[in-house]
This record gives sequence, structure tokens and C-alpha cells, in this order.
Amino acid sequence: METDMTLPLIGILRGIHPEEAVAVGEAVIAAGITTLEVPLNSPDPLESIRRLAEALGERALVGAGTVLGVDEVRAVHAAGGRLVVSPNCRPAVIGETRRLDMQSWPGVLTPSEAFDALDAGATGLKLFPAVQVGVEGMKALRAVLPAATRLYAVGGIGADEFAVWRAAGVDGAGLGSALYRPGQSPAQVGEQARALVAAWLAAAGEGRS
Repeated sequence: METDMTLPLIGILRGIHPEEAVAVGEAVIAAGITTLEVPLNSPDPLESIRRLAEALGERALVGAGTVLGVDEVRAVHAAGGRLVVSPNCRPAVIGETRRLDMQSWPGVLTPSEAFDALDAGATGLKLFPAVQVGVEGMKALRAVLPAATRLYAVGGIGADEFAVWRAAGVDGAGLGSALYRPGQSPAQVGEQARALVAAWLAAAGEGRS
């Protein structure tokens, strides 16, 4: 499923178990976050992705994070995932992801990595870890990227930082422990998701009617 996201936010469900994935995913989607990432260093991640894709694939873009190799890309695709997020930039991973008509969001930290990723066909760029680059570093990178490039900040950015990052030109964000921690209930995750969505909208003076 390649679609415009309702909000430019990726819900990262690191550490989730398959039996709780759908209920937590439902809670996140209900809050307005319609892109779900299960990192491959979670317990039985492909089964979680399979369940999420089957149950929620018509309403959300579901896929994997921490994808490091081409074989993993194929496994995610076979499980029904349509999104591949990585902490690093590997053109072979990006190329295979795009060949399979999936969205590719590689991690980049430098201009060289960013342009290598774009040359390989990346859908968008994951600035990771964002806290290492900082807002000023992100602005310098943003200035040399093609204007249409989608740049998401991931790692060390939360609700309190949304306004300054958005004002500086970031397009979206990946939400990890602020959204979900292993063992949290769907109700708790939903509450956190709603607070993060509200903060993201407020950071640009947007609101819900």
C-alpha cells in the first residue's frame, strides 16, 4: 500500500509481541498515526507484521524497521509489509525495496548518505539519530537536498521538540519510546499517541475541527 500518510508520523512498535500487535495498532491508528513500523529486533517481528497487515493493511501502511539486508526486505514483503525503514543507508536494500514496490526510508546522517539514498530510489530519508545532528545540522542538510525530498527526524525527538524541528524544515518524525514501550496496554499507547498527534499539530498551529 503506497499512500499519502494521514500524518507524517511513523509509529515505531519496538519490542511488541504478535498477540498484542493488532490491538496496539488499532489504538495508534485511531489516534491518527497510520504508518506502523515493527523493528526486526522485536520478538517474532514478521508474525507481528503479518497480523498487522492482514487486520489493518487497508487503513495503514505497515512494515518493518531495523532492516539491514536484502533477504530481510524480501521476508518483510512476504509477510505483507509495504514499508522498509533502516538505521543506515545501503543502496542494495533500497533498490530491492523499490523493486518490490515498497516504501523505502533509509537512515542517513550525512549529505553523502542522503544523496546515495536518493540515487538508489529512497521514498524519503530518515535522519538518524536526529539528536546527534541537531536542528542546525538538519537545516544545513535540508538546504542542499532537492526541494521535494521528505525528511523525517528519528531518535531523540519528542513532543517538546516538535515545534523547533518543524519550524526548521523537517517533514515528519518517527515516534519510538514516547509512543510505545513493551508491556504497555493498548489504552495507554492510544493515550500517548493522541498526545503526540496533538503536539505535532499544535507545533504548526494546526488543529482538528
